[in-house]
Amino acid sequence: MSEAKKGNTVKVHYTGKKKSDGTIFDSSEGKDPLEFKLGEGQLIPGFEEAVEGMKAGDTNTVTISSDQAYGEPKDDLIVKFERNRLPEDITPEIGQQLQLQHKDGNNIPVVITELTDEEITLDANHPLAGEDLVFEIEVVDVQ
Repeated sequence: MSEAKKGNTVKVHYTGKKKSDGTIFDSSEGKDPLEFKLGEGQLIPGFEEAVEGMKAGDTNTVTISSDQAYGEPKDDLIVKFERNRLPEDITPEIGQQLQLQHKDGNNIPVVITELTDEEITLDANHPLAGEDLVFEIEVVDVQ
């Protein structure tokens, strides 16, 4: 059996948890295994690094620091604007997810983090930014 290395197509089952409280944020349980080409940057760096060197049938539990996952939250991705700029059909609530359209036409997911009568604060950081993560990984196939 060959070890997974850059350029290989790898299939894995996984469960991802927040290290801080053990909350599962993603899992392949009940689904087809995740398939990706190792070394192409399709996944967070720490996950790819953890899979490298594993063989089909290997399992591993790894802790991935935030800098090898989704990075630290960035202040420039948190913006405030006047609440009256929201469309009238939206009733904002803290934790609500919205989509903003970037000038290039792409949608940017944001979360409402603060509300006042005059302002709304939106956070465009990845929801797992700043989190250390724990992954249980099982390699199913290496091609």
